[in-house]
Amino acid sequence: MEFLKRAWAEIHLDRLKANVENYKKHLSPNTDIMCVVKADSYGHDSEICSEYLQNTVGIKWFAVSNLEEAIELRESGINSEILILGYTPPEYANVIAHNNIIQTITEFDYACQLSKSANSKIRVHIKMDTGMTRLGLRHQHPQEYVDEIKSISQIENIQVEGIFTHLSVADSTSPEDISYTKSQQALFDDIKARLVAEQLDIKQFHSLNSAGGIFHYDKESTLARLGIMLYGLNPDSRLIPPYQLHPVMDIKAVVSQVKTIEAGVCVSYGRTFVTKAETKLATVAIGYADGIPRSLSNKGQVLINGNRANIVGTVCMDQLMIDVTGLDTKAGDTVTLIGLDGSECITADDIADICGTIGYEIVCGITKRVPRIIYKNGEILCVRKALY
Repeated sequence: MEFLKRAWAEIHLDRLKANVENYKKHLSPNTDIMCVVKADSYGHDSEICSEYLQNTVGIKWFAVSNLEEAIELRESGINSEILILGYTPPEYANVIAHNNIIQTITEFDYACQLSKSANSKIRVHIKMDTGMTRLGLRHQHPQEYVDEIKSISQIENIQVEGIFTHLSVADSTSPEDISYTKSQQALFDDIKARLVAEQLDIKQFHSLNSAGGIFHYDKESTLARLGIMLYGLNPDSRLIPPYQLHPVMDIKAVVSQVKTIEAGVCVSYGRTFVTKAETKLATVAIGYADGIPRSLSNKGQVLINGNRANIVGTVCMDQLMIDVTGLDTKAGDTVTLIGLDGSECITADDIADICGTIGYEIVCGITKRVPRIIYKNGEILCVRKALY
């Protein structure tokens, strides 16, 4: 078998391309797209997605979380620019340089440590903490940022090619958050203007994430870091993007058994659901070990043969139960947990709303034991087998 037809994820590359093209329409020629493919492309398979984005879509910039992710891309044939957004231990400086990877610098001391470990130039982008309060240079005055950037640029073996920041609430609709984003952007713009005035040779200035590129676009940003919207999910369910998003991942599983039970019967762990009448129950071969949140117990729905069915009882590690009373359902039928079935649709954002989280967490949580079936032009391109 190409894959075990128990539970699987379908990754549609054509939708990935559509999301890039639609996003790009809202950018000026001054802004290039940096595709964020960290966390295995948010669970979508970074090797396959990155290869397609580079070779078919023409993407020249990628962002990852760490050195291991960067090396995996290089080994899979990605020769585009790769920026590591997170921390790399200084002792790996030569690995960074050897693989022509760009490292994020978060402070002067860290740059010094990298330099001491390096035998050649390390390409870097320096991160500004303008309000995210996570990583990056943080000061009270714009000139203090500039002074530290200048000091970093003078360190041996450090080649400063860009500076960037992250907008922490670019996906919010509240007036206070909109004002906060504007203040972040204003600080970043001030730092940039001072660096240009001092004629530092810095080519890349980027502040835009997915939401920033659409709702707070700055044409002076040379790069837009396209993350969650690349995969067809909304940064925030309260924001309506100006174009249709195409979710790249569908999640499916099969019915393993169908049974009819009488009224007053307890279903699953903890006896959290008791039938009120005769009920037709189907067991589906997927559970929280596959990434389906346990918090969907007695709350979530699935799609089967074009119909919605309620999840009943507690979601188990490998299975869950659904109420299919009145539906023509049999063992072996396909159940859609994320995706389209007939006229009905469930998205990762829908599931996130039920669980009190965000779509990012849902797709990132689909585990490696779920095989990824890669589609291109409506046909199976390849199968990325499950890792148990």
